[in-house]
Amino acid sequence: MNARRPEPQSLRGRSVVLSPLAPEDVPELFAAIGRPEVFAGGYGGGPAGLPADADAFAAFVESYYPWSTGIPFLVSTEREDGSRVVLGTTSLGDLDVVNRGAHIGWTAYDPRVWATSVNVECKLLLLGLAFDHGFDRVKLQADAMNGRSRAAITKLGAVFEGVLRHDRVRADGSWRDTAVYSILSEEWPAVRSGLESRLAADTRPLPIPS
Repeated sequence: MNARRPEPQSLRGRSVVLSPLAPEDVPELFAAIGRPEVFAGGYGGGPAGLPADADAFAAFVESYYPWSTGIPFLVSTEREDGSRVVLGTTSLGDLDVVNRGAHIGWTAYDPRVWATSVNVECKLLLLGLAFDHGFDRVKLQADAMNGRSRAAITKLGAVFEGVLRHDRVRADGSWRDTAVYSILSEEWPAVRSGLESRLAADTRPLPIPS
């Protein structure tokens, strides 16, 4: 039986909302993640891939995110007055309905919400979307040199599969090795339980950027 490709839809968690990324979101997204520290770990091709301005970032969004193979999402939260605060982006892409494979990636957050519940909530929502639509394997990956991202993926409960050597060329022309992880459908109940427990234990208020 094939998996089913999800329709673009908004997903709401305890603190975050994932909504299909739209052109009008791009300026706020640039303000959230168009920062050297975001690209330093290998995002978007590494430090040399950081767009120089808003126009360059808009072109980056158009070319980098998996528009044809999945759903890029805007990650946001709400202030007490109901106004939206953009926190970053993530995608469910590389959707292969025949072989039931998917990929959660293209993820970047405002550095002010690193090491908070934001990533846990996003992964819980996207993994649930993938497995609820019949996908059997969800891939997650990171630049092999990005220890922070690799530790976060491992903490989710993903299984390390190996390193793809010289997987792609970084923006500065150097080679990137890619560390690959995955979660299978039979592992999802335990992973989901772990993510839910982490969220329940994290009672810190979300540091909402001004």
